[in-house]
Amino acid sequence: MRKALRIAVAQPRCVAHDVAGNANAHAELIRAANARVVVFPEMSLTGYELDAEVIEPQDERLAPIVAACAQTNTVALVGAPVPGPSIGILAVDHRGASVAYRKVYLHGSEDARFHPGEPAVLEIDGWRLGLAICRDTGISEHADRTAAYGIDGYVAGVLHSRDEAELHSERARRVAADHGVWAATAAFAGPTGGGYDKTSGRSGIWSATGMPLAEAGTEPGDFACHTFEQ
Repeated sequence: MRKALRIAVAQPRCVAHDVAGNANAHAELIRAANARVVVFPEMSLTGYELDAEVIEPQDERLAPIVAACAQTNTVALVGAPVPGPSIGILAVDHRGASVAYRKVYLHGSEDARFHPGEPAVLEIDGWRLGLAICRDTGISEHADRTAAYGIDGYVAGVLHSRDEAELHSERARRVAADHGVWAATAAFAGPTGGGYDKTSGRSGIWSATGMPLAEAGTEPGDFACHTFEQ
């Protein structure tokens, strides 16, 4: 019998290219959420800066996140440019970090530097989490291919402007309707690169029927949590 899964979607404060400072902000939210899984937005560790340096899983600046995960028994899904180079998700726990996912559907100027990945699933305590980053969530084929692996939830880090605040909830409800899985989306809050001076925040979690279960506010430093029973 698998355990209940407490999941959080978090909106860390982010300073462009300040990996060490941003890692500390991630660690603060991991401790505050005290969840088994904490999901962070797209490129949360560097900001949406397409010239940001690639973050290797062994980077010593990730140490505060590793320590926070050890303290709370958390798996943190951190947005960062990863080796490839790709726009990716680093899965961080008490043992360290590894690349869990690379964004499949790049767009705009992302194509000039980054390489796409493939759909991927991360299993935690018997729960199978399909991973996604931003534009992936708007491509039905991505959810179709990911769900084909057998998933319980669809988990994404995204970046949307303030006037797109409803977009990630619309996409989460679509995935729930199409595949009968719950969804958790961490959305960037506060200014970042790429012309995103005002971002949406409002990270959320939705049930497998598309009902909202938890929602963060619009400001950096906020988070929302929900516990899924076995």
